Order: sequence, then C-alpha cells, then structure tokens
Amino acid sequence: MAKFRQIQVDFWSDPRVSEEMTPEDKFFYLYLLTNPNTKQIGVYTITKKQMAFDMGYSIETINSLLKRFENEHKVVKYNPETREIALLNWGKYNLNKGGKPILDCVVKELGEVKDLSLLAEVASSIKNSSILELFTNKLKELRAVDDTSYDTLDDTSTPSGQEKEEEQEEEKEKEKELLLHEQDIDLEEGALEKSEVGSSSRNQTQSIFDFYQQNFGMLNPFISQQIQYWTEDMGEELVLEAMSLTLKQQKTWKYAEGILKSWANRNVRSLDDVQALEAAFKNKRRFNQNASNRKEIVPDWLAQEAADQPQSSVAVLDTDFEAEKRKLEAELKELEAELKAGAGKE
Repeated sequence: MAKFRQIQVDFWSDPRVSEEMTPEDKFFYLYLLTNPNTKQIGVYTITKKQMAFDMGYSIETINSLLKRFENEHKVVKYNPETREIALLNWGKYNLNKGGKPILDCVVKELGEVKDLSLLAEVASSIKNSSILELFTNKLKELRAVDDTSYDTLDDTSTPSGQEKEEEQEEEKEKEKELLLHEQDIDLEEGALEKSEVGSSSRNQTQSIFDFYQQNFGMLNPFISQQIQYWTEDMGEELVLEAMSLTLKQQKTWKYAEGILKSWANRNVRSLDDVQALEAAFKNKRRFNQNASNRKEIVPDWLAQEAADQPQSSVAVLDTDFEAEKRKLEAELKELEAELKAGAGKE
C-alpha cells in the first residue's frame, strides 16, 4: 500500500519558511516531512547516515542542519540515542481528522516510540480531541512509571534480592545500549571517512557530494543516485577524477558519466589505469601525425641519377632539333635558287 504525505500550500507562505529559511533549509524541511520513514504521529526513527545518503549530503552537513532546526527554527527535536525525530508542528497540520483507521494507526505507532518525551512536544499542537486524548494517555503511562519508580526508591531503604537482580539487568541493558550506540557512531564515522577522498590536487579532503555541490550546483535526488551507483561500481577516486576532467571542459554531469562509461568499457579500475590509457592515446595521436608528415628517404646516388637523367635527355633533344633546323633551312635555300633559275630562262 502506497503512503502519502500532504503538504499544505500555506507551507510556502509561512513567514518562518519564506523569510527565515535558506533554500537548503526548505529542501531539508520538505525531506523531513515526506521521507519514507515518516509516521502518522509525527515521531519516527531515522539515522543521520540515512538522511545523508537520501539527500546526498555529508553527515557533518546533516548535523549542522539538525542543530539549526532545533535551536534557530525550533521546528524539530532529535534524540541521537534513540535516533528518533519529532516534528513539532505535525499535529497542527496532519492530525486534524479522526476516525477508527486513523486512531488505530496512532495507537499502534504510539506504542513504538522509545523516547516518550518527544510525544509531549507534538501533542501541544494537536487540535483533534480524540487523537490528543491518545497522546495524553500515553504520557500518563510515562508519568505513572516515573512515580512508581520514585515511590519504590522512597519506601525501601534496602533492596531485596529480586530488586538487585532487576537493577543488575537494567545496568546490563544500559551497557548494551551504550555499546550499540558506540558501534553506530563508529559506523557513521567510518562512512564519513569513506566519503572523503585524499587528493594531492586539492587542499582538503571532501566528500563526492560536497564536491559536486561546490562545483556543479544543487544536487538533486536523481544525480545523487547516479553518483552513488558509479561510486559503488568504479570507486570514489575515479568518480572524482571524472568530475575534475568535466570541470576542465566546462561540461555537466552527463559528460562525467560518459567518461565513467568509457572507463568501464576499457576495464579502468584505478588512477594508474587512467594515466596508462591517456599515455596510450597520446602515443597513438603522435604516431598518426608523424605518418601524415613522413617523407620517403632515398640514397644520394639515386637522387643524383634522377636529377641528371632529365637534363641529359633535354640536351640531346635540343642538339637534334638544331641540326634538323639547319638542314631544312639549307633545303629551303636550294629550292629558292632553283625557282629563280627557272624564272630567268623563261
């Protein structure tokens, strides 16, 4: 079954959005309102790593955005221990209608919340009385548990054996949660380290997504998925190198993707392979240029013979022509003399 999240058009006319938020803030806010993890109650679980992946941002950018949304815009609350986020104005715009299906869904999702204090943040903006009552009852359970814990500590000065075992179990559970929390932090730090690429041509390491946004412009989800695909297939070094070559040509991401496809077809897997491919291309081009400008080299004696042979032929032809000319002139004179002699006799 498909899930839908409605965004009212008043979102864009809200002074807090239109005047106080940057374009990046608006993009992040829309993501928090519509991502696949959202729940009907406005409180849901999502990790910073997933936010960074979905939006194409680094974890450092996500931390900065969450801090700004909590302290400046005051529209969310995030619990880093339970990885839960509460959208404080969710109840005002999304929990207006009741009905059994909605109420059943709210009851189910309320039971999945780990940090119940986040429910109090959302409940303050709920106008529907039926849904508000469900939130209130859930918060009363939290207060009842707190009161029971307080009364137990106040009435018993020496804990029983069973209570000691329960305390030990609680301590073990806390240690497990702390260990899991530390492991998640290590995973997030490892993901951040992997997204940073060291390069001698750059002054500082930066993630692929940050590099794209700083040099190409705003990163949309489609290009983010394409970059993620090529990073997993070819590696971060080659994707960054393709982007750098694209920048030199002042082209777009489509040009960089064409470079990556060409490398993939040629089984290029490292920067060394790229350099070898470039060297081979330069050698081939240099060979073609030399071939087009090449002249045939012949021995000196053959060149001299070729030069002398036409001259000799011309000299022979000139001598024969002069002899023939003189012979014809002599015959012509004899003919003229005979004609004159004949005319005198007559």
